[in-house]
Amino acid sequence: MSIALLGINHRSAPLSIRERLSISYGEEGKTLEALKNIPHVREVMYLSTCNRAEVLVSMKPADTVVGELKAFITARGNLSPEEMEKCLYVYRDEDAVRHLFRVASSLDSMIMGEPQILGQVKDAYRLCVGQKTSGVILNKLLHHAFSVAKRVRTETSIANNAVSVGFAAVKLAKKIFGTLDRKKVLLVGAGEMAQLAARHLMDNGVDRIIFTNRTYENAVKLANDFHGLPVEFELLGEKLGEVDIVISSTGSPDCIISGDMIVTTLRRRKNRLMFLIDVAVPRDIDPAAGEIDNVYLYNIDDLQGVVGENMESRLNEARKAESIVDEEVARFYGWFATLEVVPTIVDLKNKTEEIVKGEMERSHSWMKNLDGEERENIEILVNSIVNKILHDPVVGLKKESRDGEADPYVAVVKKLFRLK
Repeated sequence: MSIALLGINHRSAPLSIRERLSISYGEEGKTLEALKNIPHVREVMYLSTCNRAEVLVSMKPADTVVGELKAFITARGNLSPEEMEKCLYVYRDEDAVRHLFRVASSLDSMIMGEPQILGQVKDAYRLCVGQKTSGVILNKLLHHAFSVAKRVRTETSIANNAVSVGFAAVKLAKKIFGTLDRKKVLLVGAGEMAQLAARHLMDNGVDRIIFTNRTYENAVKLANDFHGLPVEFELLGEKLGEVDIVISSTGSPDCIISGDMIVTTLRRRKNRLMFLIDVAVPRDIDPAAGEIDNVYLYNIDDLQGVVGENMESRLNEARKAESIVDEEVARFYGWFATLEVVPTIVDLKNKTEEIVKGEMERSHSWMKNLDGEERENIEILVNSIVNKILHDPVVGLKKESRDGEADPYVAVVKKLFRLK
């Protein structure tokens, strides 16, 4: 078996490409099923966040698999050959494991040390478990990734003073206005990002936060938590005219704030400045709105310029974290590399156990005069001798497997011991 990871992220692809590969709510099962149906793919997980879209698979080693996975991603994102070659990265085996561990540990995030990515990886794993697209390898790999992330968080200070996307959005707003005192804010969406943004907005003295969401009950809950005002989603256009800042982060597959809505809003506001931050992928706000006078529109990629706070100290901790990742990659791959010989080793041990059991039964006639302890000691001795005989062949098989040279040795063992 082999492991592969293909994807794009905030460093390899602009937002305009990343949003084409995001998964809308309700599409996840169909996407995983389509990937699982690719010949030789055995297990698969799809990770879709605002900053990345990645496919992780365990598969039979076949030259065609990666090509078909590339074709799937290209078709799903409607990528041109040039975009695909420029934006798509492909990692195999140890490199794929290392990349996953770095992602889960927030070493590959736009905001290094942020905690949200681990939750997103866990959600993606939960989904593939629910869809029955995970198995022995991905189960082991993902749980190992969670363990690595925990080690990095507890053994380094990389998460100390780390900022969130919500914090970065509020910091950007503060840069534009100088102060957020007496400013009115509209938060569209009720997910984790909205909660983090609301907390930072309250800390910076905003006058009022209006919450709206397609599920009104979620807006009410957030409004209660942060002493804000919930409004029905249908009133979104009307409420745009009442605020200075809009932060939008929904899971909508289409824009929910159009350029025409902004033009109408500005007319009602008598062209007073509007500040829009769109951290959704796909985008919530029509990019054309950014071309309108007195409108400042920023997206998730624009936040990269404001997340350098405490970066130097986090980079020092990142070096320690990378050492942990390297150590854990070696540990996982030591297990993974021996997988192909495990069935043969198990068969070999089962056969020797059957032989020992048969010979002990045939020796019953002369052993019946022994007491229980003596019979047990003989059985322990026999098993110990067998295990010592098997030790070197088993260790040798595992070594050859780690070196990628196990196939001929497995064939010889099966033939010599007449294993099935």
